[in-house]
Amino acid sequence: MLSVNDPIPVLRTVDGGTARLLPDVDRARAWLLTLDGSPQSYVDLDDPLHLEFEYARRLAHAVDCAAEEGEPLDVLHLGGGGLSLPRWIAAVRPGSRQDVAEWDGRLNELVADVLPLPPGSGVAVHTADARAHLESRPSGSADAVVADVFGGARVPARVTSVEYAREVRRVLRPRGVYAANLADGAPFAFLRSQLATFAAVFTELALIAEPSVLRGRRFGNAVLVASRAPLDTAALARRAAADAFPARVEHGPALRRLTGDARPVFDEEATDSPEPPGGAFTLR
Repeated sequence: MLSVNDPIPVLRTVDGGTARLLPDVDRARAWLLTLDGSPQSYVDLDDPLHLEFEYARRLAHAVDCAAEEGEPLDVLHLGGGGLSLPRWIAAVRPGSRQDVAEWDGRLNELVADVLPLPPGSGVAVHTADARAHLESRPSGSADAVVADVFGGARVPARVTSVEYAREVRRVLRPRGVYAANLADGAPFAFLRSQLATFAAVFTELALIAEPSVLRGRRFGNAVLVASRAPLDTAALARRAAADAFPARVEHGPALRRLTGDARPVFDEEATDSPEPPGGAFTLR
């Protein structure tokens, strides 16, 4: 087994390409995971509360607003990577039960080898397709479903349709929350279609993104939040505004204006998210 105390990069071929684990010179046991050169996860083994990526913090905000502070949650993660968010939830909400579906088996082996989960984390990792694993889960079994599913740098079509959204709704409890990491740029054809798709299945929606992304000035991440129960958008907005890179929370009429005349997308017409321009996901 490789030692996380060895400050040397780790290079390994995984099912999805070439994975690199790069040590952070400023944090003793922190690692950046890249896949074919694109930043994928950041893990600090000494500080699971440290979420380096802005989108990861926004996903965390959405999950943390799903229940009273500290209350254990049942969480289904679609996409695992370095397991940054499951580690964070395990630390913030001890006793939570978390199920992770990550299709890349050799990536799972790399993470288990170099970035092992702490004993008693309550996190179970499965080598499985995200949608197939979702469809296998019992109805009403999750307080939160978190989707961070990318094939390369694109969200696969299989997790963008009305049929997929219905499966998410089935698995969630009545007050459960869905949070998804998406990526798009102006004129937001993909993002708008996702808003229309989830609005066809869920009664409450919110979107968390930086103003520069929402204004179409750059390609970037946006976190979609959906539920059948009212969302605490004020709490989400406070948390998002307090981040190092502040974000806005759009909901209600503003979100409907952004959706415009976009229509829900079904399986037979769903497409992957757009290819990001070069350098869109470089670290800041």
